[in-house]
Formats: sequence, C-alpha cells, structure tokens
Amino acid sequence: MSALPNFTYLSPEAYLLGENDRTDAVKYEYVNGQVYAMADASRNHNRLARNLTTRLDIHLRGSRCEVFQGDMKVGIQTASEQHFYYPDVQVSCVEENNRYFNTAPCLIIEVLSESTARVDRYEKLVAYRLLDSLQEYVLCSQETAHVEIYRQRTGWKAEYFVAGQSFTLESVDLTVGMDELYEFLLP
Repeated sequence: MSALPNFTYLSPEAYLLGENDRTDAVKYEYVNGQVYAMADASRNHNRLARNLTTRLDIHLRGSRCEVFQGDMKVGIQTASEQHFYYPDVQVSCVEENNRYFNTAPCLIIEVLSESTARVDRYEKLVAYRLLDSLQEYVLCSQETAHVEIYRQRTGWKAEYFVAGQSFTLESVDLTVGMDELYEFLLP
C-alpha cells in the first residue's frame, strides 16, 4: 500500500490573493483547498472560444447580460464546497460585484481537450450545478463538430448536436448553427 501524498490546504482567501495578483501567464483553478494548473489552449480551442464569445457578444449587446472569456473566474461556495474555475466562456445577467470572479452566471461553456474532458464532463458539471443561477452548461469538442448541452430545466440531461444541426442557448435566446460555429473544421 502506498502512502497518501502530502496535502497542504490553501484557504480561498490565500488562493485569490495569489491568483489575482499573478504576473506570469499560468492560471490555477481551486477545488476545496487544492490548486491545479490549467493546461495551455490549442489553436482550435481558441478558435471555438472566440466564435462563441463573438456570437454571444453581438447577440447580447445592449442587454443587461455580459460575456466573459477565459480570464474571469466563477466562484462556487456552499457550506462544504469552495471552487474557483476559469470557464472558457460565461454569461452573467446580474450585476456582479467582485472584480475577479462571478458567482451567478446563467451560461457556462467549456471547450473540451483530451486533458480536460473528464474534469469538464464530470467534476465541473457537478460543481457548476451548485449555482442556482446556472441554466445551461455547454461542452464543445475542439476536434469534431460536437456539442453537449446540459440544462437545469431538463434535470441536467445531456442533449447532443453535430454538424448540419443548430442548437439554442435558451438562457440567452441565441440559436447557433453548428456549421457556422465549426467553420474552421468543416470543408
């Protein structure tokens, strides 16, 4: 039997103090006292996040909703849980007071990679569902035209979309064509 690795607890306050004042380009996510470095994003990851952010930004212009990409954290706190994640794209339609993280997004989008798919699909889905404000959680493959949407109104059951289809982000009333979203992958 092997020994458990040493675990040093980091308080949420210490994490935020260090993370918000970072001068290097490395970002860390926080899960109940532990921090995890984020993986670098690929070219396709950036293309997909940019396409989603652009469409959302244009659609929501003039509304009370605001789009954030990549550098804005989402903070989740319950009696027993404390998380800070950096979703690829998020939308908040309420006034958020913290300069470095949102606590009430209605839409969160993650772009999947080999190294993050398991965490995005399971750990983050469970954590994000703790947010009363969250209406939709969207997972987008960066390798193929494939989108999964989990909605609060359906009990967080997955809906799947592929090339040639379109889907509606109900939380912001935006319909997105898969072929347009994945134009960089499709012939």
